[in-house]
Amino acid sequence: MPLAERRIDPSDLLPDAEFAKVRKARRAELLPLKRLRRIELGPYCTFYFESYETMLFQVQEMLLIEKGGADQIPDELAAYNPLIPNGSELVATIMFEIDDPIRREAVLARLGGVEDCFFIQVDGERVLGVPEGDVERTREDGKASSVHFLRFPLKPEHVAVFRKPGAEIMIGCSHERYSHLAGLSPASRAELAKDFA
Repeated sequence: MPLAERRIDPSDLLPDAEFAKVRKARRAELLPLKRLRRIELGPYCTFYFESYETMLFQVQEMLLIEKGGADQIPDELAAYNPLIPNGSELVATIMFEIDDPIRREAVLARLGGVEDCFFIQVDGERVLGVPEGDVERTREDGKASSVHFLRFPLKPEHVAVFRKPGAEIMIGCSHERYSHLAGLSPASRAELAKDFA
């Protein structure tokens, strides 16, 4: 199936009992891939670049944990299929991970609008992330959400650079109170390049 059409279909899902038997092995197989797709940005923020494989596992986990059966499947597919890259983009779940609730509240209170400030820099050119429009991520009081879902639409020339060994690819945030850049390792860049058609 072409990457542009790759979506989780109910026929891709294992019954809960079968998934429970292979869950540990599947998680172990997915761990190296997830490590390459996890990029830290500054002291609190992490990009988790999603793929068909990460979303399939997430859907199976939700079905197993929540035990909603066949009635739950449409909701899970509606939630997670949009996070599968379409062959000309990268898709990331971006999280501010702060264990201390008081510190978390204080940091997020200063980051209103941060969802419009994330980017991928490809050989010096910034590609802004496009927030998923499912929910407003900054509250009326200016507090940012701790979780954001963004698409990074790349032009063919960006993809070509992305695949070029030694190219400089960075992720970043330009928010005035959280301005950070982080480079992708060659291994992470190669892993993410698999998302392109």
